[in-house]
Amino acid sequence: MSANDPGQPPVTATTFTSNLTTPKIVLAIGAHPDDVEFGCGGTLAKWSAEGAVVHHLVCTDGSKGTWNPDADTAALVQSRQVEQRNAASALGTSGTVSFLGYVDGELEHSKEAIDRIALAIRTLKPNVVLSHDPWKRYRLHPDHRNTGLNVCDAIVAARDPHFLKHHFTDHGVVHHRPDALLLWEADEPNHVEDISPWVPAKLTALERHESQFESTMKATDEDGMEVFRSRMRQRMSDLGAPHGFAAAEIFHLMNRL
Repeated sequence: MSANDPGQPPVTATTFTSNLTTPKIVLAIGAHPDDVEFGCGGTLAKWSAEGAVVHHLVCTDGSKGTWNPDADTAALVQSRQVEQRNAASALGTSGTVSFLGYVDGELEHSKEAIDRIALAIRTLKPNVVLSHDPWKRYRLHPDHRNTGLNVCDAIVAARDPHFLKHHFTDHGVVHHRPDALLLWEADEPNHVEDISPWVPAKLTALERHESQFESTMKATDEDGMEVFRSRMRQRMSDLGAPHGFAAAEIFHLMNRL
């Protein structure tokens, strides 16, 4: 698997924890529409079925998510928002789907982005936050790195009462400390979630991102989509096998926030 393939890293040998107690509130933060589904779609489907309220937050507008140089990018942005909402519905999530709207490919590690994500954390009060691992080696796409960095910094800003104190005065929100942060695409995963019954939900959610069939899923027809499905099933199986699960997603867990 290439370092630039989306969603889940190869299996590595380390000590793993497994299967967090189902959180009450979850916030999954992706760089682009579809990143959340690749990174943790099975886990979100599982937790949603077990009663968690799952929120999506997408940082960029997805406007560069096509190989067509003549594409109507404004129309693509709108399509990708619809696709993201449909994907969240396919996972069974009951929370909000929100978009920060930064231009695809131009997201910066910035105070503004950190503040906006911290406000979302303080407002939604998730027990668990999930996002990209910003320290994944050899990752080309800057949006993935910067989303992860912004999220990690926003955890600190959201948890400590004296961070951004004046910025949030008008919002009427108080600090909030999540119980755990799960980072997908990690080079050093240490936590596994059994998603054995939830692979179909993950695949269905991914297929709601129809604009990405060619560019991300490398599929231009039904045969290509079946190759994609088989590749994803095999990846989830490979990740679960060392832990006795038929299918899994793996993360780097940080739970002393």
